[in-house]
Amino acid sequence: MKRSKVNYFCGIAWFVASLFVCIFNDSVIKLLVGNYAVPQIVFLRYFFATISLIPCMLICGSRTFRTKHGVIHSIRAVMLVSAIALYCISLDKLPLSTVIAVNFTIPIFTLLLAYIFLKERIGKAELLATLACFVGICIVSEPTNLDFASYAIAILVFSSIIFAGLDVINKKFVVKEGILTMLFYTAIVTLALIAVPAWIYWGEVKRTDWIFFVLLGCGANLLLYCILKAFERVEVSAIAPFRYIEFILSAVVGFLFFDEIPPWGTTLGACIIIPSTLYIILAESRSLAQNSH
Repeated sequence: MKRSKVNYFCGIAWFVASLFVCIFNDSVIKLLVGNYAVPQIVFLRYFFATISLIPCMLICGSRTFRTKHGVIHSIRAVMLVSAIALYCISLDKLPLSTVIAVNFTIPIFTLLLAYIFLKERIGKAELLATLACFVGICIVSEPTNLDFASYAIAILVFSSIIFAGLDVINKKFVVKEGILTMLFYTAIVTLALIAVPAWIYWGEVKRTDWIFFVLLGCGANLLLYCILKAFERVEVSAIAPFRYIEFILSAVVGFLFFDEIPPWGTTLGACIIIPSTLYIILAESRSLAQNSH
C-alpha cells in the first residue's frame, strides 16, 4: 500500500473517530443543558479543557506554550464562540430536525471555502457524494412537515459557514503550529471570551455534575485533536462528505441507549447517505492508486 493511500485512510479514520467523540459530547451536553445556561456550560467545558491540557504540555516541554500565531488563535476562538452562540439561538427557534438538516450544509461550505482559500481541487466524486448526502439529510429532516422560521434558518446557515471556515483555518495552520499548542490557545481564548456571559448566567453546580463537566472538557480536546490529526493527512475537501456519518451514528446511539426508533425518513435518508459515503471511499481509493503508478 502506497504512502498516499495510507495517509488517506488514516486521515479518514481520525475524522470518523472525531464523530464518535462529538456524539459523546452531545450526549453529555444533553444531560446538562436543562439545568445550566449555555454560557456556563461552554465556560466549564473549556475550563476543564485547559486544565487537562497543562500536564501534557508540561511533559512535552515549554515549547508547547510558545506560539507565533496569537492573532490566528484569537480569530479562531472568536469564530468558535460566535458559531456556537448562533447555533444555540437557532436551536431555540427551530425544531431539532431542521437544525440538524441545515447544519449538515457545513461540508458544502467547506468544499467551497477550501477551493477558494486553499486552492484544493474539488473532484466530481467529492462534489456528487456531498450533494447526494445533503439530499439524504433533507429527506431525514422531512422539511415539508415543518413550519420554518426564515430568520432563524439564516442565522443557522451563517453558523454553518463559520464552522466551515474553522475547518479551513485548522487545515491551513495545522502544519505551522503544534497540535497541543493549537488546542491550548483555542481553549484559553475561548474561555476568556465566554467568561463574562458565564458569570452573568452562573448557577450552582450539583456535586454529581462536576464529573460530566470534566468529561466534556476532555472530550473537547479529544475532538479537536482527532480533527487536526485528520487534517495532517488529508485535504479538507476529502473529509467533508464524511460529516454525514455523524447523523447515522447518532441514530444508532439513540436506538441502542435511548430506545429511540428512527422514523421512516431516517431510514430512507440512510439509504442515500451510506452508499454515497462508500462511493467516495472507492473513488478516492482508485484515484490514489492511479496517481501512485
